[in-house]
Order: sequence, then C-alpha cells, then structure tokens
Amino acid sequence: MKKHRGFPFFKSLRFRIQIILIILGIVPSVIVSMAIIANYEDRAIANREASVRRQCSILCNLLIQENYLNDSSSQVVNSKLELLSNIYNGRILLTDRDFKIVKDTYGTDTGKTLLSPMVSQCFRGENAFRYDRSGEYLEMAVPVKSPDVKTLQGVMLITVSAGEIRATIRDMEQKSLLILAGIAVLSVLVGYVLARVLVKPLSHITKSIEDLTDGYQNEEISVPDYTETAQITDAFNKMLSRMRVLDESRQEFVSNVSHELKTPMTSMKVLADSLVGQQGLPEELYQDFLKDITMEIDRENKIITDLLSLVKMNKKASDVNITHVSVNRLLEDIMKRLRPIANMRKIDLFLDSFRPVEADVDEVKFTLAISNLVENGIKYNVDEGWVRVTLDADHKDFFVTVADSGMGIPEDSLERIFERFYRVDKSHSREIGGTGLGLAITRDAIAMHHGNIKVSSKEGEGTTFAVRIPLSYIP
Repeated sequence: MKKHRGFPFFKSLRFRIQIILIILGIVPSVIVSMAIIANYEDRAIANREASVRRQCSILCNLLIQENYLNDSSSQVVNSKLELLSNIYNGRILLTDRDFKIVKDTYGTDTGKTLLSPMVSQCFRGENAFRYDRSGEYLEMAVPVKSPDVKTLQGVMLITVSAGEIRATIRDMEQKSLLILAGIAVLSVLVGYVLARVLVKPLSHITKSIEDLTDGYQNEEISVPDYTETAQITDAFNKMLSRMRVLDESRQEFVSNVSHELKTPMTSMKVLADSLVGQQGLPEELYQDFLKDITMEIDRENKIITDLLSLVKMNKKASDVNITHVSVNRLLEDIMKRLRPIANMRKIDLFLDSFRPVEADVDEVKFTLAISNLVENGIKYNVDEGWVRVTLDADHKDFFVTVADSGMGIPEDSLERIFERFYRVDKSHSREIGGTGLGLAITRDAIAMHHGNIKVSSKEGEGTTFAVRIPLSYIP
C-alpha cells in the first residue's frame, strides 16, 4: 500500500515563506484600516453630537425667553426649530414636564403624550444619547430649563440623520479594500522574490548533495550564505567524513577477509597439486602433506568461526542473553580451561579475586571476550612467563584486568589492535595461528555489555588489558 505524500508544493519552505509574508503584509493592514475607520466613526459621531447639543442649547435659551412651552405661537422659535430639523435632516419633539408634545417638526404627534425612555432619563438628570448604526441616525434628549429654576420645564428629543457619516465610512471601506488588494498583490510579489532569495542556499545544498550521489567524492560542500546553512553543511561534511571512513573500513575488511580465506585455500591447492603431480611417493611424505592440509583446513575453519562470532556481535542488543551470574566462577572456569595450553609452554596462570562479584552479563559473550584476552596473553608470551587475571568491583562496576609478561605491543600499534585482521607482527601471528579477529570480537562483546576496554603495553615488558563492565545491565 503506497504512502500518501500529499501536495509537496504546499509543504515546501518557499510556499510557507510566501504565506507568512502575505499574512504579515495583509493582517496589519486590515487591523490598521479597521482601527482608522472605527476611530473616524467615533470622532464623527462625537462631533455631530457636540454640534447638535450646541445648537439645542442656544434654542433652549430662546424657548425659555419666549415662554414657548406655554405658548407655541412664536414664529421665531418655530422657524428656528424647522431650520434645525432641516439642517440635520432630522426630527425634533418638544415636550413639557407632563410629557405632552408641545411641538413636532413633522407635525404628526403634536398634543400627544410622549412615552420615551430617553425623555425619562433626561428628566432624571441622566445623559440620554443613542447611536443606531443600522438605522443610521442619532437620538438625544436635551433638557429645557431656566437658569433661575432647578426643575426641568421640558425636554427636547432630537433625531438626527447619520447617513452622510455612514456613506463616508462605506467609501473609506471600499478604498481600504482596494488598498488591501494592492498590498496583497505586492506581498505576493515580494514574498515570491524573498522566498527565492531565502531558499536559494538550500537549493545549493541540495544540488551539492546530489552531485555526490555517484560516490563519495573527496571535496566537501560549502554554503556559507547563512549561519544555518553553514551549520547544515558542516554537519553533512562530518557525516560524509564518517561515511568515507566506514566505506574505507568496509573495503579493507572485505579485502582482508578475501586474503585470509584465500591463503589457506592456496596452500591446500599447492599441497594437493604436489601430491597429484607425483607418483610412488613414500607414505611418510603423504602423511606430512595431509597433515599440512589438515592444519590449513583447521586454520580456515577458525577464521570462519571467528567471522561468524564477529557477525553475531554486530547484531542488535536484543540478542544479548543476560543472566545474573558469579563473575568469580566464570573466571575460574576460563582459567581452568586454558591452563593446559599454558602448561605446554610452562606459563603460569594467576587469578586474584579481591571480593565476590555477581553481575548481569551474557555468560557466553563475556566468557568469549575474557578467554580471548587470556589466550592472547598465553600466545604472545615468552616461555616460562606468566598471565595474571584480577577481579575487583565498586558499587557500580566490576573490573577485570589481564596482564602478561609477553613481548608487548609497539606504541604506534596500540590504537589499531582492535581493528579486524590487524596484526602487530604478521609473520609471528601466522606461526601461532592467529586470525586477527580476537580483539575485535572482545571489544564488541564488552561494548554489548555497555562496558569499555583499555590497553597499556611496553615492548619487551608485557601488556595489560583493563575491562570495565556495569554490575547491572540496562537495555
């Protein structure tokens, strides 16, 4: 079942940069335009209210002077009321203290009782004002009173049209939409250009990486346009360097395996050809040749066995069979098994255990690792020498050291002895049957236990391997 990959364009960094720049261009513009329009509306309404109240205040003084609430026949007052109503395209209702309408500029409700919440608010001394945005009008109640009398003599209820204010706002909204459209187009263009400029270094990195797909080249990529691209290229170059090392190690390993497996086969073929090409040879000579062939077969088998062990060591940690065992007992078993080999060269084996130690280990792999160290100590030792194994522990780890009185390791070879097939003295190693895999197997086995191994040596004085492994195994 194929995995759905979606739309690559919408997932690209260039597209996301464009979207961000468009948002950064449009959103602030929308907020600013809305704030400007809202501020204009508030100021326009406030100015209209103040203007109407000034006109009403002048008119109220005239109403008191003419005693208009008691006698509405004054032509001067009536003309002023009509003029004010026409100027603001509105309506004026004048009521006395009994809520009786004294004057209606529309001429429809004169003499009726006015039941209006705003008039009631005004009589209570409250500010009565209302702006109806949907109806596009302003409504306010202005008190009519004499300076000499504390109580109100009446209330003037004025309804003023706000149509021109709303028309101006609609015009501003249309113009702001045109401006926003222009900003959007400009943001798209600027976003496209900036996205190409910002993403271009990443394209350089991609191209440089693609240029290396034919093989690991010697050159390194370099895109120092930004700090981030420099960090990416540095990390890639480090990875490339490690891959080169791994590739060289793989090639060397394959070459060494081929050479090590081919050498016994060549020897066996030469011996077999010698037997086939000659007739009437003595039986003793046949026995010598067959003995040599058997030794080469054993050597080939040992190489293959070590290779299989190394492959197993390279598997994942789930292949480790951890059990809680006595490390003292394991070391005693190892020494007991290898003592006959040591006795053949009169090499003394010593085991010094400073305390009882129990730990979580894979018994097979741990035994293989320590056995390789002790066996190497025997192989690369002098006759009548010694190999000493010590065991100690603290609250966290246990320590095994394997020291010998052997020939030692040159200082320039100490860093390479754990490499596969590496031999300090190849000719001597062949004489004693080494494959060059033992220390590599030992290192991997100890690493699987989350431990480490160190080596110190001096030529002609001997070698000491120090192993540290945690007492408790944590997967």
